[in-house]
Amino acid sequence: MFSRRTLVALALALPVASILPAIAASKYSPAVLAEAQKSGKPILVDVTAPWCPTCKAQKVVLKELDKQARFKNFVRIEVDFDTQKDALKALKATTQSTLIVYKGDKEVGRLAGETRKEAIEALLAKAL
Repeated sequence: MFSRRTLVALALALPVASILPAIAASKYSPAVLAEAQKSGKPILVDVTAPWCPTCKAQKVVLKELDKQARFKNFVRIEVDFDTQKDALKALKATTQSTLIVYKGDKEVGRLAGETRKEAIEALLAKAL
C-alpha cells in the first residue's frame, strides 16, 4: 500500500516525465562536472525538484530550446535540490529552479526562478 506522500510524488513525477528535455541530463557529482568542463562543450547545471512548478515550467522552455541547433551540444547536469545538499553548497545554489551555465571551467551566468524563454535562451547563449 502506498502512503499519501508516495502517491503525491508519483502524481507530480508523471507529468514531468512527459516534458523532460530531449537531451538527457547526468546526475551531478564533482567528477561529472569536471569531466564536462574538460570536454570543452557548454554546460547547463539545472538545480531542480520534482515538486517545483517553476522547475517544470523551465523544463518546458528547455525542451523547446533543445530544438535549436546552437544548443544541441550542451552537457546537461541535474542537481536534486532535496537530496544533493553538498552539491548545492559547492555550486552556491540556494534555491531550486536555479540554472547555471559554464563555458569550460568558468561559470558565465545563472538564473533562479526564471521561466521566460527569452531570459533562459540568453543565459544559454552566454556559454556558446
